[in-house]
Amino acid sequence: MQNCKFLKILTLIFAGFATFAQADGERAGDFDYYVLSLSWSPNWCVLEGDARNSPQCEDGSGHGWILHGLWPQYERGWPSYCPTNHRNPTRGDTAEMADIMGSSGLAWHQWNKHGRCTGLSSDDYYALSRDAYGQVTRPSVFRRLDDAVRLPARVVEEAFLKENPALEPDMISVTCRDNHIQEVRICLTPEMEPRTCGEDVIRDCRAERALFEVLR
Repeated sequence: MQNCKFLKILTLIFAGFATFAQADGERAGDFDYYVLSLSWSPNWCVLEGDARNSPQCEDGSGHGWILHGLWPQYERGWPSYCPTNHRNPTRGDTAEMADIMGSSGLAWHQWNKHGRCTGLSSDDYYALSRDAYGQVTRPSVFRRLDDAVRLPARVVEEAFLKENPALEPDMISVTCRDNHIQEVRICLTPEMEPRTCGEDVIRDCRAERALFEVLR
């Protein structure tokens, strides 16, 4: 009887090892939709970038709404760090994305965490990301601010809805961090058409006096 119990324990242990060994990330290409994430660069600089001495935050850089990433998404949750047979991007590849992503480091991180999960090559992922970024009109009013302002987060969403008639309120969300406007997230089908966001994306920041920094 004791030998039987011991064998059952060993079976459970080895089954656990087998499960752990396969936990290398979700299957690439298996997702429901995309989230296009746009980050207001001056706010990111205040919250993180200045402490990192990021070149993205230098005076005169002029970065406004940068592409934080194009993320594969499930209806609830998201895949990350998926195994892929595609090669990693070169330094030249990531540097070419810095004009819309702020830095080559961010471009690398987005490929490594999210791009692999699309099932695309790094070249195709960056090309799709650039296309998605280009099809969204980013309100110019925010680039004309002379001083930092405090505003309701819903004002940012309303500005994007006005400039992008194809979007509806449940296709876009605004996030905040430490009482700063952080990101605008827009949900897209795999064919790059606007769609309703999942429950874990649709939640909006409700701050009434969120800080919005000016361009550098």
